[in-house]
Amino acid sequence: MSGSALSDLTSLMALGRERDLDMRPVLLRVQTDLFVTARHRDRATIMAFEALAVGLLAAIDDDTAAIIARKLAPVPETPESVLLLLVLRGGEARRAVIEQAPALSELMIAAASGDGGDLSVFLAARRGLAAAEVAELVQHEDGAVDLALARNPHLNVTGTTLDVLVERARLRPTLAAALLERDDLPAGHQAALYLSAPEGRRAAIRAGVAPLASARGHGFRAAAAPDCAELVRLATAGAGLAFGAELAAMLRLDPAPLWSFSREARHDLLPLALLAAGVGEEDTVRILLTLEPAIALSVATVFRLVRLFRETERPTAVYLVEAILGVARAPNSGRHVPLTAPESERFAPALPMRRVPVARQDTERNAAR
Repeated sequence: MSGSALSDLTSLMALGRERDLDMRPVLLRVQTDLFVTARHRDRATIMAFEALAVGLLAAIDDDTAAIIARKLAPVPETPESVLLLLVLRGGEARRAVIEQAPALSELMIAAASGDGGDLSVFLAARRGLAAAEVAELVQHEDGAVDLALARNPHLNVTGTTLDVLVERARLRPTLAAALLERDDLPAGHQAALYLSAPEGRRAAIRAGVAPLASARGHGFRAAAAPDCAELVRLATAGAGLAFGAELAAMLRLDPAPLWSFSREARHDLLPLALLAAGVGEEDTVRILLTLEPAIALSVATVFRLVRLFRETERPTAVYLVEAILGVARAPNSGRHVPLTAPESERFAPALPMRRVPVARQDTERNAAR
């Protein structure tokens, strides 16, 4: 310790005695800063700091303990005895040590979990997690653990683990937002979370998947005029369920998905699905103006969705609809199957799907609503 620092500390302690103040928390914070910023930490320095810290930790409050822990945990030379005392404090001090310490001994893990606490969320935020460790954490099926993994900037999440997290994120907006904030999220996985992305990000996702969609080289035909006319009729009649079944049949989706076009977050799915099905622009505009009041009553929304239809290439729309709904196209058939289906079902040739008839009574019942 330099002479000036020692002089400052001596003055500080003298001031504390004069005013009857407990200067131990301040002293520990100052000594911690000196230890952390030191260029070299020889054995004598480490032992001196250990003796001081162990003696002062009992005198600080939990907030100060958390501050101390966040500073000391990443430093490899921090004595394990000090880290153990911080772990035993629990709360944010424990979190900081478990998340940031370069290495965790069995003794530290035992101390951290001795009161029955679950360390999974803390462990999910650590640097250098092995693939097996990540896979084990994902198996917990714990929302907080998943979120910690998604927010871990040091983690390279790939393969099955990423697929599982994205699949769960379809139903968890917070998890979806965390995954979308990652710089390393592949374009295909971004597409799966398209409806959870803000509008500006959606444009970037469309641009990102466009090359992937074009590379697949699918041949697309325009939808048959009778099919388009039936969609328009059902939309005009307000037969939402029958419309959804008809659109699903045109896309060869069996069973029909729960479209939920009325929800604001899912508005984009309507023009994208119509474009993917081969419906023309004129019929699409009619559907946008009649099917869902939540869309039709907003001029700005209709204009935005028409612009989305015009500016998106059809292969991109097909790619996005498949990703959003979690289905894949089976070769030689055009039929869609869930991405979670067995590999043999997803990739083996399949028979074309039979069109789903729309029952007249269902149409009339929904039109009356």
